[in-house]
Amino acid sequence: MSPLRRRDLLKGTALVLAGGTAVRASIIAGRLPWQPGTASAPQPHAGNAPGGWNFFTAAEGAAIEAIADRLIPPDANTPGGKDAGCAAFIDRQLAGPYGQREGLYTVPPFEKGAKQQGPQSALNPAELYRKGLGALDDYVHAARDGHSFATLDAAQQDEILQGLEAGKIALGAGVDAQTFFEQLLQDVQQGFFADPIYGGNRDMCAWKMIGFPGARYDYRDWVGRHNEPYPLPPVSIAGRAEWTPKSG
Repeated sequence: MSPLRRRDLLKGTALVLAGGTAVRASIIAGRLPWQPGTASAPQPHAGNAPGGWNFFTAAEGAAIEAIADRLIPPDANTPGGKDAGCAAFIDRQLAGPYGQREGLYTVPPFEKGAKQQGPQSALNPAELYRKGLGALDDYVHAARDGHSFATLDAAQQDEILQGLEAGKIALGAGVDAQTFFEQLLQDVQQGFFADPIYGGNRDMCAWKMIGFPGARYDYRDWVGRHNEPYPLPPVSIAGRAEWTPKSG
């Protein structure tokens, strides 16, 4: 019997961790689901909802874009959450393993715990968003003369978000308002600062704002140079658009 090689062991371990998903399997097979250096994002999931979303309906997508723009408002130098693509980021995440809490222990009983214990809800993120957005739509429709959240002005949207954050708005439908708000805030923030390959942080706008170099292979010369702006533009996992080879 030939000895087990380290390479074979690593391959076998990777197969166990893969979980059978197409994206992971393609990485194990030695190819990525997108082409590095071409600024091409991972392919969206099949069966897009109306409006070009993977998970959201058109109405849900409009609500999330409006929420993202109030949680991270635009200014003169940086786009807000909507134009930064935070809704697209969340949409992709909910349509994938994150939305189903894949790989996490989710066996009941479910009891409300301390914040340090993380989510304790029986709802996974996809269920929380579907129920939460539906309940929010019902609340706004009843409280604001038939409007949807996306059609309210900024001040009215802020008032509702502040009510969710403080737990002063009862959404019903088994959705805790504060839990829903915390999930929204966390996911919008992650979409704003994540690598653009995941749908948010369009044109690396958030990285440019904070001077983050991104996925550059080496910037050790600048690690100890404090209070100096990094002179080079940020780089995504997929490279930069201007690096894309011209066809023809």
